[in-house]
Amino acid sequence: MDLAVIGLGYVGLPLAREAASVGLRVVGLDRDPRVVEALNTGHSHVDDVTDEDVLRMRAAGFGAFTDAACLARAQTVVICVPTPLGKDGGPDLGAVTSATRTVAGRLRPGQLVVLESTTYPGTTEEVVRPLLEESGLRAGVDFALAFSPERIDPGNTAHGLRTTPKVVGGCTPSCAARAVAFYGKLVDTVVQAKGTREAEMAKLLENTYRHVNIALVNELAVISHELHVDLWDAIRCAGTKPFGFQAFRPSPGVGGHCIPIDPNYLSYKVRSSLGYEFRFVELAQEINRRMPEYVVRRAQDLLNTAGRPLHGSRVLLLGVTYKPDVADQRESPAVPVARLLREREAEVSFHDPNVRSWSVDGVSVPRVDDVMAAVREQDLTILLQDHSAYDLPALGDAARLLFDTRGRIFRPGVEVL
Repeated sequence: MDLAVIGLGYVGLPLAREAASVGLRVVGLDRDPRVVEALNTGHSHVDDVTDEDVLRMRAAGFGAFTDAACLARAQTVVICVPTPLGKDGGPDLGAVTSATRTVAGRLRPGQLVVLESTTYPGTTEEVVRPLLEESGLRAGVDFALAFSPERIDPGNTAHGLRTTPKVVGGCTPSCAARAVAFYGKLVDTVVQAKGTREAEMAKLLENTYRHVNIALVNELAVISHELHVDLWDAIRCAGTKPFGFQAFRPSPGVGGHCIPIDPNYLSYKVRSSLGYEFRFVELAQEINRRMPEYVVRRAQDLLNTAGRPLHGSRVLLLGVTYKPDVADQRESPAVPVARLLREREAEVSFHDPNVRSWSVDGVSVPRVDDVMAAVREQDLTILLQDHSAYDLPALGDAARLLFDTRGRIFRPGVEVL
């Protein structure tokens, strides 16, 4: 085998697909037997990979396994397992260490091992390398070891794996050269970092930059509302400047697999290694986490203005995924919004064209099927995610009260965040 991918989720499966599409012989390892069975029968569980993609992968020789014996035949092993937050606020490296030990037990001379899981600077050298070297083989001498941060953006049709530059950092120059050569088969542009720590930091820098700037506009949204300033128009005007400004827009909170999570890895590393707080990250986290509370307060004010209490009102949430046109609900701000509405005894329902069933804290939220009929009946509709399937002007016309948290419906009678 040319490649074995460990972890067949939103990062690993697109990587396996791209490798198979260029003629590499690929196998995948995943601990979930349901994922493995589905893939081996031609069914995808990832938004950006279709069933047709999986069937083409299968025709090219791809197979998914729960047995780690498949790793021993691969020239390159790429680890794409999750790194969620642990109880201490730092990354939970349990899946990374487990996968690394699995690789170490079958490591052979000449293999290339790459970690793609997002983590703090130093993980590849301080955690992964020692575990692999317990095999008796040495990184940079007997096998190659590198880090290459994933840059998958679910639902993005303009920038896929091949067209997004790939950052690669090796433990040694020879390790880097091996990794650059491998990824050069899959992507148009490979960017070589000085080392693994720089590659690890690059990923955290990208998402911390977004996290901090989203927090900035979210706080400006709160301030601007009190000052009677249309922040959306101010952003539009500022965005005409051809240099020195990049537009970020308010939201009901941040969600997904990166922005709410990744900056905490850097904050954790600063706190644990240097003994002080990364204040920008801590403040951004505080601001973004309180946005659902602010959304609910604004919703309550809107109902009060219409002569209704939030208690007992029927509130419809539109869009419960973390970004438009995907089914991914990880860290979606819709969850705390729904939780806070329920705590205030509102009657909450939802609609999302990509989600058939949804629960919050283990309690199912009723789903409406006819969204246009529902917005006419509900006391308040809150647009949390602007899926392209929604006819936003029509929703604005039909709703009794509509609170647009995405700045998409500017017309009389619609409240905008």
